[in-house]
Amino acid sequence: MGHVREAAVGAPARDSATGQIVPARGARYAGGMTTPTADQIATLGAAFQAFVRRYKLADAGRSERPLNELDVQTLLYVARNPDCGPTDIARYLGLAVTTISSATDRLAKRGLLERHRIEGDRRAVALRLSEDGAARAAAQRNAYDALNRTMLERLAPDERDTFIRMVKKIAYHED
Repeated sequence: MGHVREAAVGAPARDSATGQIVPARGARYAGGMTTPTADQIATLGAAFQAFVRRYKLADAGRSERPLNELDVQTLLYVARNPDCGPTDIARYLGLAVTTISSATDRLAKRGLLERHRIEGDRRAVALRLSEDGAARAAAQRNAYDALNRTMLERLAPDERDTFIRMVKKIAYHED
């Protein structure tokens, strides 16, 4: 890391070696939150990288060809919402319908998803899981449950509640 040029309290600083903006010292957000320090950002980044390596490598041991994350989320959405359409999935995931159409094409080609025409509207498509798709979705849910259980088992009961509350705060925060 290069030398960080100090700025006034609350003003962004710039790393002279990389040119990247680093968090301002003492900057405050609404609600009294302060800007994270560069060390906090680096530590969190390293922890997330270790986390992803640990749990993605567990996926590598599975026998079936892995799905990319978009395809997994599409599969799980259809499992929870049979007869939904690509627009429903796109809205839920916050993505373009064309992106979801590509995902549904991949899942259909792999025999995990079926398309059905809706009576009275030949353009509309209802999506359902095939038998293999339902099994894959159930396996994915079980894998997520096992992952979540493993994470929570490493924490004391009061830490679990705090961790869940903090993750929800981050995940559901709207700017």
